[in-house]
Amino acid sequence: MQDAAYIKRRDEIQTYFDRTALDAWKRLISTEKVSGIRATVRAGRDAMRSAILDRFPHDLTGWRILDAGCGAGPLAIELAHRGADVLGVDLSPQMVSHANEALPAIRNGGSVTLIAGDMLAVEHGEFDGVVSMDALIHYNALEAAEAIAGLARRTSRKMVFTLAPRTRPLVMMQAVGKLFPRGDRSPTIQPVAIDRLLTQAVQRNDMQGWTRGASTRISRGFYISVAEELVRS
Repeated sequence: MQDAAYIKRRDEIQTYFDRTALDAWKRLISTEKVSGIRATVRAGRDAMRSAILDRFPHDLTGWRILDAGCGAGPLAIELAHRGADVLGVDLSPQMVSHANEALPAIRNGGSVTLIAGDMLAVEHGEFDGVVSMDALIHYNALEAAEAIAGLARRTSRKMVFTLAPRTRPLVMMQAVGKLFPRGDRSPTIQPVAIDRLLTQAVQRNDMQGWTRGASTRISRGFYISVAEELVRS
């Protein structure tokens, strides 16, 4: 059962993507030309997606993978092309509906299923791997740590997820967002002290057997995110 703070934050994010940002995100993930901030975000997300894919074998036959916070599903689709059976879960029913309308044929025996829901729900079952790109960045350190531990309990091999590093530019942007709140702006990114969060996470009793792997930072203008890897021995 998720705590009240997580549920409140989850519902805020769903409201943003379903009621405010869907059209903007459709343009961002499309091939149409964008400019300014959107161009840096698109470039950063493309680079981050490649960095996450680099953490997995090219042959994922036999793997079941959860894409937690899948958005329009590009990462899930690439993993499925490598032979994995991928379940993508996103809070936004409209985003998932848009993604399902454009799903390509999957190569190499893999499969992809995209559904709307809570990425942490135990009903999704168990997985060999978990990816989560730019979903945990909207939760504070405690909520993110709990989410990671919850996913780890149902994952047998590895998890790769992104976090927002606690840097001066991100902290300043967060502060400005709080000073000038707007109902239609993106849910605030929550910068965290990544090393401390993950050090404490792998020391938890329910995280025994997990060790920290490689880290990759992507910085493209307004896009600043770090991919972290946890591996189960």
